[in-house]
Amino acid sequence: MLTLQSDLHGNHLLGALPAHEWQALTPHLELVQLRTEQLLCDSGQRIHHVYFPTTAIISLLHTMEDGGSVEIAAVGREGMTGVPVLTGGETMPTRVQVQCPGFAYRMSAQALREQFGRSDFLRRLMLLYMQALLTQVAQTAACNRHHSLNKQLCRWLLIEIDRTASNELQVTQQLIADMLGVRREGVTEAAGKLHDAGLIHHSRGCIKVVDRAGLEARACECYGLVKREFDRLLPRLRATETTHPATSDEH
Repeated sequence: MLTLQSDLHGNHLLGALPAHEWQALTPHLELVQLRTEQLLCDSGQRIHHVYFPTTAIISLLHTMEDGGSVEIAAVGREGMTGVPVLTGGETMPTRVQVQCPGFAYRMSAQALREQFGRSDFLRRLMLLYMQALLTQVAQTAACNRHHSLNKQLCRWLLIEIDRTASNELQVTQQLIADMLGVRREGVTEAAGKLHDAGLIHHSRGCIKVVDRAGLEARACECYGLVKREFDRLLPRLRATETTHPATSDEH
């Protein structure tokens, strides 16, 4: 069976559950490996599964009629995808696509919906997460409209490393440009400035944050606002940094 101890595979929502709540979900969880740009659910499609990332990062993307897209939120080890199944909806309003490869726990939407209806603790936890996620969506929209690309990139990098267990991201500059809804040349220039300032190292397909404090100093207020809201609404999740679900079998 799945346990609650692992340094590698950990989702904070699952890790915040009491033992009896975790045991109720365990039979429905499957650890899956996700690849870069894998489409998990398209806009308008029925939600068949929800995902609780452990080491992967998943993007929620709004796609325009002309084919352009922009990321409205990133989901990592702090959260889950498919929240409309908990609010009465059956389809995704956005595209759900893997941004950084890694692992996630997959669960049928129906199983989560049923447990959500039974468990007061799970219901409260998920509602608080939804409120925090809504803050991220709203603040991302404001940031994309009002702040410079340099500040947007700092905000984006900080949010991404918060959502994984590493300061190193397996992303291309083109992918970042797609997430921010800008031209790749702009991302190349902005990343170059951060590299020259000693805040990041970047190579083909990889960006490593080497000076987090310096990056925070250059970011706009949007990053801090989103982080504070997650910490305020979901304080238990901060205590799960070293307490994660595992994939080992107990005999």
